[in-house]
Amino acid sequence: PVPGEAGNSVISAHRDTFFRHIYELQDGDEIQVRRDGHTYTFRVTGKKIVMPNDVSVLKKTSDTRLTLITCYPIYYIGPAPKRLVVFSKLIGNSKTGQERAQASPGARRQS
Repeated sequence: PVPGEAGNSVISAHRDTFFRHIYELQDGDEIQVRRDGHTYTFRVTGKKIVMPNDVSVLKKTSDTRLTLITCYPIYYIGPAPKRLVVFSKLIGNSKTGQERAQASPGARRQS
């Protein structure tokens, strides 16, 4: 599923580009994902180092989760031997920007 839908949404990225700060995430930190005019807020629930062939982190869930995966160690030169996995659960969903203004009856002008 995509972030915000029920299930385990998984996003992976390179440790030296988009996920260069992923190792700084701690339990309780919030992650926001913007999609289709909504902001989905997830709370970090844990981290784990796994082998690349450990697919247990991809398991289906009934609740709404976001799992982030990158190579580990972060500053390893060459193909990294392990993976850093960050787990989080959905805690909020709100409309963003222009979509919020258009959805609000008070935001419309009468001519």
